[in-house]
Amino acid sequence: MAKKNTVPTNKKHDDLAYNKETGTGELMTTDQGLKINDDNNSLKAGERGATLLEDFILREKITHFDHERIPERIVHARGSGAHGVFQVYESMAKYTKAGFLQDPSVQTPVFVRFSTVAGFRGSTDLARDVRGFSVKFYTEEGNYDLVGNNMPVFFIQDAIKFPDLIHAVKPEPHNEIPQAASAHDTFWDFISLTPESMHMIMWAMSDRAIPRSLRMMEGFGIHTFRFINAQGKSCFVKFHWKPLLGMHAVAWDEAQKISGKNSDFHRQDLWEAIESGAFPEWEFGVQIVPEEDEHKYPFDLLDPTKLIPEELVPVMRIGKMTLNRNPDNFFAETEQVAFHPGHLVPGIDFTNDPLLQGRLFSYTDTQLSRLGSPNFHEIPINRSVNPVHNNQRDGHMRQQINVGKSSYHPNSTGDGFPKQATIAEGGFSTYEERVDARKIRARSKSFMDFFGQATLFFNSQSEPEQNHIVDALRFELGKVQTPAIRERMVGLLTQVDHTLALKVAEGLGIPVPKPQEPLNHSYGADANPADYQNIPQKQSIDKSPALSMANTPKDSIKTRQIAILVADGVDAASLKAMKAALTTAGAQCKLIAPHGGFIKDNKGADNPVDMSFLTAASVIFDAVYVPAGEKGLMGNADAIHFINESYRHCKAIATDETGLLDETYVGAKFKKGGGAAAGIITGKNKSKEFIQAIAQHRFWEREKNDKVPA
Repeated sequence: MAKKNTVPTNKKHDDLAYNKETGTGELMTTDQGLKINDDNNSLKAGERGATLLEDFILREKITHFDHERIPERIVHARGSGAHGVFQVYESMAKYTKAGFLQDPSVQTPVFVRFSTVAGFRGSTDLARDVRGFSVKFYTEEGNYDLVGNNMPVFFIQDAIKFPDLIHAVKPEPHNEIPQAASAHDTFWDFISLTPESMHMIMWAMSDRAIPRSLRMMEGFGIHTFRFINAQGKSCFVKFHWKPLLGMHAVAWDEAQKISGKNSDFHRQDLWEAIESGAFPEWEFGVQIVPEEDEHKYPFDLLDPTKLIPEELVPVMRIGKMTLNRNPDNFFAETEQVAFHPGHLVPGIDFTNDPLLQGRLFSYTDTQLSRLGSPNFHEIPINRSVNPVHNNQRDGHMRQQINVGKSSYHPNSTGDGFPKQATIAEGGFSTYEERVDARKIRARSKSFMDFFGQATLFFNSQSEPEQNHIVDALRFELGKVQTPAIRERMVGLLTQVDHTLALKVAEGLGIPVPKPQEPLNHSYGADANPADYQNIPQKQSIDKSPALSMANTPKDSIKTRQIAILVADGVDAASLKAMKAALTTAGAQCKLIAPHGGFIKDNKGADNPVDMSFLTAASVIFDAVYVPAGEKGLMGNADAIHFINESYRHCKAIATDETGLLDETYVGAKFKKGGGAAAGIITGKNKSKEFIQAIAQHRFWEREKNDKVPA
């Protein structure tokens, strides 16, 4: 009698089937099979206390996450870097004893890496995404890393949720689609069930997520840190980077086209600016909060989903960073640089922000996986300028050659060296914060306002910026295939702004649900949900002008890229005069023509062409100029499209004559009595007006009325 086959027939020929795990209908466990009661909160010393090293669930989860990719970074894989210097304006000894913030005559070397978060190394620079903004200071007291983003808040409040967030936003695992994009079901499913993310969603759907240039975006430390002075007095501090070129963005339609024309747009822009001597500059700013004011505000300073409005605590600009040298080798420097928020110097310390606390474990672990050795600090780009002396030994790729036989402390065989440094000798001393609390997996109720600052951000935007947020949400949620996810998201938007929710729902073709208490999964399985519901807080201000990019400085055209459309017969005097005026003002001009090589002006001189219409595109320029003598361009479909597209993307356009303009959408509108449009300069000798228009960056008001077929 044949032995009965106990293997299910649908698995009989598939040995791997025994390892399939769907998670359907099962309880969550650790990798050791231990059932997990709370997957949303790390173990802390009290609700607002430090995260504890004994949290084996957090460490297992993040350790596995850190080792999911080899050797590319799991997040922030797509990056660009540059060397530079930082110089403080005046001593900050009143607030901190950090050495690099004391002497205005000292330049501290830095290396900065900018990045996108979600995409792989080969993804486009122009994805809608958060941008990493990380700075390594090579100080005389050791390396200090300020590891931040171009947005001052984050999606989640506790580091234990970071693997979930990234798993949700990464390409969906069954088909590895989409690349470098959040417009898909798993991301918005997670967000729709995580209302603490709503403030960050407003930022991510705003123009901040598609910057014109890495040189034209802010940077933030995100978390609240501590400054500690020589007397041991502590204050809370938030870190800012303010670009001296102002903050500017591209249009979403433009971002998509740039991705097709030049996916290295930001990387090339940064490289070429530095090579040309147009060194990018940021001022370093701090918001200082005295310890006694910790609980003064309608939000918790330890909550990474909240910011301190600049109208409540002004940003004090204390120094300037200048990037003045490109890397010699991308891999050796930009790819191998290793940042860590735990790389501190005396005078700067942590707070109990639960997202920051988890990062302190995660960053070392991920460098071990990515760079393959505990000796990643010996890679040249990561080396401290302060000599390293300790008892760490050996390991993969060890480069330092230690002599002598002492590799332990205390010792007498090496005369006690290396010895501990006293505080007076510059030894690091952790701030002595009193801790008296129960070990607990929970969040403070002071973290539970999920919508107050999301509303503040939306209300602070200009009308065009608000329209862009609406369009972004329509685009993103329009890509979502599951109706219930779209409906949940619109429901959350009603908690932010009802008009916003109405406009998004209209674009999706779904009704707006009645406002209701959102689901909140930030509690353990046995916790009482009533203890963790949203607790709306009235913000101290209704609007914060500092949150709007429309209020960025608009007084310069330095490094702006200007396309000059030319053909044989162009007026030499007109071309020369405008090019000289733009160059003097700091802009960079490129001659775009129907063909490469040279074009002859009306004086018979040859003018070198920078790009033909085949290789150029309006989306990679900030403004367009058509000199006199435009006859050779009239009827040229590429030139007409160039101008139409520039108009659609709200850029400044100048022309000495109107023949070519008359053939475009803009000219047709004028002929129909449409009147002059914002940012359109016509007539000779109008360089001053054109320069002023370029400085405004964009004329977003054109978007509302003009749907240009380009």
